[in-house]
Amino acid sequence: MRSGRVDALHLAPRSFLPMKAAGELLLVAGKGVEGDRYATGEGFYSDRPEEGRQVTLFEAETLEALLRDHKVTLGTADHRRNITTRNVPLNHLVGRRFRIGGAVLEGTRLSTPCRHIEQITGQEIFTLLLNRSGLHARILEGGRVRLGDAIIPE
Repeated sequence: MRSGRVDALHLAPRSFLPMKAAGELLLVAGKGVEGDRYATGEGFYSDRPEEGRQVTLFEAETLEALLRDHKVTLGTADHRRNITTRNVPLNHLVGRRFRIGGAVLEGTRLSTPCRHIEQITGQEIFTLLLNRSGLHARILEGGRVRLGDAIIPE
């Protein structure tokens, strides 16, 4: 399994608010991304807590494929995930531990798209994101994650 890198970082303090770009995120073990809507209980799905959804990841290559194959422009803030990755297939991280910057994560399951993203983006992209909507992960060891950090499977 090859290593990848962090291309973009985002968080939002509440549901429906735009995702804010960040140069670094603090991942808190067992809780989530400091200041993010799911760590504070203010997310769209906070009424359905899931231990394995403490941080979310999305492949930059999916954004490129959406543009290339479907002429859909989706930015790194638009997919609503915390960490945008490059050069690492997230599907291969399900059930595996991996390190990003100072944090150790465990991929718990692939993300599924929701209609909420269509409400926020104003684009009909639900079907296009089936089987390519990112990864949910549990934070095993907290730490800082920065732009450009390596993503290294253990």
